[in-house]
Amino acid sequence: MAPWRRELRDLGVLAAPLVLAQLAQNGMSVVDTLMVGRLGPSQLAGIALGGTLFTFVLIVCVGMLYAVGPMVAQAHGAHRPEEAARAARQGLWLALALSVPGVLVFVEARPLLLMTGQDPIIAAASGAYLRAMAWGFPFVLAFTALRGYLEGHGDARPILAVAALGVALNVAANDVLMFGRLGLPRLGLVGTGYATAVVYATMALLTAVYLRWRYPHRRVFAGLRRPDPGMLSELLRIGWPISLTLGFEVGLFALTALLMGHFGDAALAGHQIALQSASTTFMVPLGVGIATGVRVGQATGRGDTAGVVRAGYTGIALSAAFMACAGALFWLAPDAVIGLYLAVDAPANVGVVAYARRFLAFAAVFQVFDGTQVSASGALRGLKDTRTPMVLTLVAYWLAGVPTGVLLAFPGGAGPRGLWAGLVVGLAVAAVLLLARFARLSRRRQPVRPAPQVG
Repeated sequence: MAPWRRELRDLGVLAAPLVLAQLAQNGMSVVDTLMVGRLGPSQLAGIALGGTLFTFVLIVCVGMLYAVGPMVAQAHGAHRPEEAARAARQGLWLALALSVPGVLVFVEARPLLLMTGQDPIIAAASGAYLRAMAWGFPFVLAFTALRGYLEGHGDARPILAVAALGVALNVAANDVLMFGRLGLPRLGLVGTGYATAVVYATMALLTAVYLRWRYPHRRVFAGLRRPDPGMLSELLRIGWPISLTLGFEVGLFALTALLMGHFGDAALAGHQIALQSASTTFMVPLGVGIATGVRVGQATGRGDTAGVVRAGYTGIALSAAFMACAGALFWLAPDAVIGLYLAVDAPANVGVVAYARRFLAFAAVFQVFDGTQVSASGALRGLKDTRTPMVLTLVAYWLAGVPTGVLLAFPGGAGPRGLWAGLVVGLAVAAVLLLARFARLSRRRQPVRPAPQVG
């Protein structure tokens, strides 16, 4: 079998469960949006605003923990199992430390949202929702750290199983807590937050149990009582640029949502529908990007330069091809997408549907750019190249995307459409810069050296 075909096969075997796991995890957000939509536009706007803030804080924190995957992958490729176990253990310590500021932000979310000029009613609903979600935040960070260990070993199927179970549990818990089943009070939007917290705790505990059962000889949880400064330092060195890279991207979307709130409930609800749809399709290249990083990392650990090139370009091409198909769906059949969230023909939804159609057209344009940039970023992460991509995304999102969106939306008079145009520009610039970075590194002819042992 030709090397490129073999790489596509191996990448597909690893990526398939990771893609499905990402879809399942994102499915929790989709389920929440669909079920909250039955409570009315104001509650849908509340989860849009609260979900944006939660996602921003979560992504910034899990970005630090994404360092676990490349560390484990390179250690696994170099046959250093103890180093891989140390990375997972210290990932749990890092998760605990990061959960403290995150929980504090969620507890004080309402006044923070009011400071940005949001509607007081929507800010109050979002604040209550986030206080409930805060209970699950430490668990979702712990799950991310443990998941990195499994990903680094190419053991992705358990991640899918846990994520799928999480979606099923989320539906049941939402129904019970939102609508007051089984004798419990009707909590509405707040019930959604508590349901998600329960699901995150369950996913973390199940993953820990699996690791103890599947890898008993690796002693992943041995020595967990005290931090390991050497490994923590390495995780932070790799992780903080990843965190800022993801933060720049998510911050672009978060700022867009906050600015969208100035155009009313209909614009914000339409924005939530289009963004949730784009986020769902994004889970596929995100899963491929994670798998690409693992394949690149393992090839780096082996010192296989040709393997690095094949893994990187195969993942980037696969992601771009899928997102081209997703973009065609958004462009050609927007009402079919919108109909998943609310009744397209209902008179009460006319304004929301009109905005969602416009935004889905913009989403159709940036799909290929989004797929390219996330897989290119994953490939660079596999090389532990994180600082330069951080700078490149800063330029793309905050020096190109944000100014474009703000100028078009307000001085330019384009309104909400201008904000979405800024998203397109930011993602396009990021795709070009990150792809060029990987192309430059992959042209180097010298063999890739295995990463040195830490500690």
